[in-house]
Amino acid sequence: MGFLSLMDAFMKEAALITGTYTATLLRALVGAAIIAPVWLIRRRGWPSRNALKLHMERGVISASMALSFFYALTKLPLAEAIAISFVAPLLTLYLARVLLGEEIQRKAIFASVLGFAGTLIIVAGRLGRDDVSADVWLGIASLAFSALLYAYNFVVIRRQSQIAGPVEIATFHSGVGGALLLLFAPFFATVPQAGSLAPIIAAGVLTIAASMSIAWAYARAEAQALVPFEYTGFLWASLFGWLFFREPVTLPTFAGTALIVTGCWIATKKPRKPAAAAST
Repeated sequence: MGFLSLMDAFMKEAALITGTYTATLLRALVGAAIIAPVWLIRRRGWPSRNALKLHMERGVISASMALSFFYALTKLPLAEAIAISFVAPLLTLYLARVLLGEEIQRKAIFASVLGFAGTLIIVAGRLGRDDVSADVWLGIASLAFSALLYAYNFVVIRRQSQIAGPVEIATFHSGVGGALLLLFAPFFATVPQAGSLAPIIAAGVLTIAASMSIAWAYARAEAQALVPFEYTGFLWASLFGWLFFREPVTLPTFAGTALIVTGCWIATKKPRKPAAAAST
């Protein structure tokens, strides 16, 4: 989460300098250029058909998710954007019902209500300021779309990490996403500004580090055990938002984040085992 949050800060800087699309495309290509040679040297064969399908699926999701999220970062403070994106784990519960047939428990519904309330508080705090503009609405809408994709990403990455290693996953994550974005280069690409190259390269390196770390973690633990660690991203985002852009963290953002985190904690908390069963 630290890698991801720092990457977000570098990407916000790059997107503000050279545009969201160009920064997102170059980040993916830089990441692929770094990790692909490592995978090619270490690989023992081409990925299976099932693995390749998941790589393609996640690459498309990640490219769309990244583009919409980084666009939102250019319109909203870093900590606020990260906080609103925390609704993704709650959305995952409903996607798991639709895609995996999992039963939605009462506590999950209650958690969703808390998460939705927390999101409303953060959004209301933002809209209650004097500097609200059409760009802010575009940022919030883009962030909502990104959160939905991120929720689906939880379902895909769990399957992906069971049949492929971290290096392979990181390679196709950047490679497929970069290839997809490259299709739109004739329409949206711009000449990158000199000041954007350093943060883009840094973001590419951090993307690989984060992708491999997440793949390694999801191969060893269930998603519900790892979801709570997502919320450390708010602390990182608050720090990097202040260090990079001097963005203050408002009281509504803190309050809304507390509700969202509480809701997700309730949703992912495992029932305590009876003492007898535990001792046995």
